[in-house]
Parts: sequence; C-alpha cells; structure tokens
Amino acid sequence: MKTYRTRGNPYLPSWEYVPDGEPHVFGDRVYVYGSHDYFNGHVFCLGDYVCWSAPVNDLTLWTFEGVIYKKTDDPLNPAGAMCLYAPDATQGPDGRYYLYYVLDKVSVVSVAVSDRPAGPFSFYGYVRRPDGGLLGAVPGDEPQFDPGVLTEGDQTYLYTGFCARGDASRTGPMASVIGPDMLTLIRGPENLLPSEPFSKGSGFEGHEYFEAASIRKFGDIYYFIYSSIVMHELCYATSDRPDGGFRYGGVLVSNNDLHIGGYKESETPAYYGGNNHGSLVEIGGRFYVFYHRHTHGTTFCRQGCAEPIARLADGSFVQAEMTSQGLSGKPLAGRGEYPAYMACNLWCAVPSLYTAQAAVADNRFPHITQEGRDGDEVDGYIANMMDGAVAGFKYFDFAGARSIRMSVRGYCRGSFVVSTSPGGPAAALLAVDFTNVWTEYRSELSVPDGTHPLYFRYEGEGRAEFASFSLE
Repeated sequence: MKTYRTRGNPYLPSWEYVPDGEPHVFGDRVYVYGSHDYFNGHVFCLGDYVCWSAPVNDLTLWTFEGVIYKKTDDPLNPAGAMCLYAPDATQGPDGRYYLYYVLDKVSVVSVAVSDRPAGPFSFYGYVRRPDGGLLGAVPGDEPQFDPGVLTEGDQTYLYTGFCARGDASRTGPMASVIGPDMLTLIRGPENLLPSEPFSKGSGFEGHEYFEAASIRKFGDIYYFIYSSIVMHELCYATSDRPDGGFRYGGVLVSNNDLHIGGYKESETPAYYGGNNHGSLVEIGGRFYVFYHRHTHGTTFCRQGCAEPIARLADGSFVQAEMTSQGLSGKPLAGRGEYPAYMACNLWCAVPSLYTAQAAVADNRFPHITQEGRDGDEVDGYIANMMDGAVAGFKYFDFAGARSIRMSVRGYCRGSFVVSTSPGGPAAALLAVDFTNVWTEYRSELSVPDGTHPLYFRYEGEGRAEFASFSLE
C-alpha cells in the first residue's frame, strides 16, 4: 500500500482514474469504491476494481489499497472480455462487506464478499429470486445496471436501472429488498421513479433518472442520488421510507458547473461535461458530494472529484460549486506552486456542454491529460490551449503574493492574461514563445489580499501546454 498527500481536486493523484465514486465510512476511514478507467482507454471501465481510503480526520491523505477485485473473478467473465461497471458496497448483517456490481454485457447483479472493507473481495453469487431465477434474466425483468445498496438490520435495499431519454421500454429505476443472505430477493423489484417517457406531472421533468443509482440515509430522510437524463448533473430525491414515495429534491453538483452563476451566466458551461456518477457522505458532521470529471478530451478517462455541500435545516441540499480546493472546503494558500491539472474550470471560444461535442469542434478545446502509459505516476497538465482558452482555479487566500511564475511549452506565441474573474482586467501578463521543453515565465502580480479565484486566458497563436504555476 502507498499513501499520497493531495491538496484538492482531483482528490486522488492526477494519474489515477476512478470515476463513479461511492464513498462509505467504515470505522475511522472513508473508503471510495468506483469503476476504473484507463488513461487513454478506448471504452469505459477497463480496469480491475481498486480501492482508496483516507482517515476521516484527514481527507488529504489517501492510501491506495490495491486491486480489490479482478474482472476475471466473476464466473461469467473468465477471459476478462467484459468490463466491471460502477459498483457499490455495504456491510451485511454478518459483519462482512459486500460489493454489488454489473458486468457490461449482462444484466444480472453480481456480488462479491470480503472480511475487510478494503478487500480483497471474492465472488459470492448473483442476486436471485426465491425460486433461483436471476434478477435481470427472468422474462419480463428490466436489465440491471449501476447497483446502489443500503443495509438496515437484516435487509438490504438494492437500487438499479438505466433509462435513456425516450426509451419507453424502461419504466424507471427499480428498488428491491434482499434478505440476510445478501443474495435472495424477499420483495421487488418495484418501480421507484418514472423514466422520462412517463414523467409528466411527476415533478422530475427535465431531471429524470438516467443512471448511477445511489442511496443514503441522513437522520430520518432517505436520499436517492442519481445521474439525470442531461448526464452532467447528479440529482437527488427524498422520502421517509427506502422503497418508495420519493420526491424530486434538486441538483447536487454538475460536472460543467451548470446552474451556478456569479462568475458566469448560470446556464453557461464552465468545463466540458459528460456522464456523472457519485454520491453523498457525512464525515464529522459535514457533508460531501463525490462526482467525476472528464479528462484527455474523451469520455473514457474520468477522475474523481469531491466538494463540501451545504445541507439545510429542512434536509435539502444546496448545489455545490466545482472548485480546485475540493474536500478541504477552504481556500488554497496564496503562496506556493500548483499543478495545472487542479483547474476546476476549462473552456474556450467554442462553448460546449459535453466532451463528445467539443471533440469534434475543430479540436479547439483544452483538456487535462498526462504523459506515459496508464499507471505511470506522472502529473497531468493542460494541453491544447488555443486563442481564447481559459483555465480557472478556485479559490486562494492571497496574503502578500506579488509575482507569479508559469511553466509552459508548445508551438505557441502570445500571452497568458491572469485575472480574478473571467475576462477581467489583467492581474499579470506573461508573454510566451515557441518551445519544446517546459519553460518558466514570470510576471509581477497585482491581486489584493483576500479570497479570490485565478483565471489564465491564452491570447495568441498556436497551442500552448500549461504544467503549473507558482504564487510568490
């Protein structure tokens, strides 16, 4: 096992790609279970399951627990030809830990078990009806997908489903109840929410369920967390019982910061979004939302991010803003060096809600990437910054910083304009020129003391690559 100190988003090292994060507190640590993308992967979820954990009193100190379950551990997948899609974990009534997941080409729910929350896990079985028929394989069953689980007493609630816009063959996410053996259904599956074709008058219009079922309970309220049909947002619904009666609650986070205004128009994207998956966790009386962002200019290379999120007295949540500071919830120090991959905002002159749309827009959009191969512990950087491209970092506690340095390379000739608001007046101006090696540029910096973001706007020709900056 290796431990890494991180400072913000992404909350894991920049060379690790664990999307679909399900955070759970077991004992005095928070464990994150997710699928596993490859850097430069050609499809989603190519890797074996890995687990990361951190002490609840220090969410910057992450330990790599290693591979906890291999693709080939499932009897349906001896050649590893299928991917392990997003899992969830729960502690069963016997004290053991159970991992629920679905392979990418079958629609049954697989279960693995371990004596430890960090695994390794061993194959345990498939969720089945009392007569032995596998859930998802019995005629009339809707396909299973993205399981979320919650254990209360000797019963485990299972939530599954994938419902694309316009697909009337999918009625919505399903809820089932599993008995103490953690495999056998004692009730369900039953429809939980309406899918988009059946949502009129439901209160979910425009935010209907798409995928990424997750479930949490805080106090007396059950929270069903999911990715909506617009994909980039995680939404939630609430009920006073786990198996029905859910009402739409709102958006928890958007991975292009839609619906967040102030520094931009609220419906303008501030990052290239895509599918989203994550959940909520309470740690030390504070609430956090885990989600993922897309990198490398594809939808198949996703990194985990997280933010503190405010829960109001009535149990509702206020949408979290994407930041660079992440789990700390505190501004980053206004002195020191920061890697460019911590950018929480990234856009260019061609606005786009989605990575896939941006990828065909004359290849003009900037993106976070890295060198080497998947697994190489190499820090990421921002590539392809063309004229008008902006990288934003939030937030810093400035106290006396009066100069800034940037590390840049590429076939580029122009300037980086540094400001405390998008398109705002220059707080620094750094002229850059063609270079094939990382080159440092310096400028005086004029930023008043206090809490501010920083935006780096490239103006010029060619394509710049941005590795890091230092505040001095």
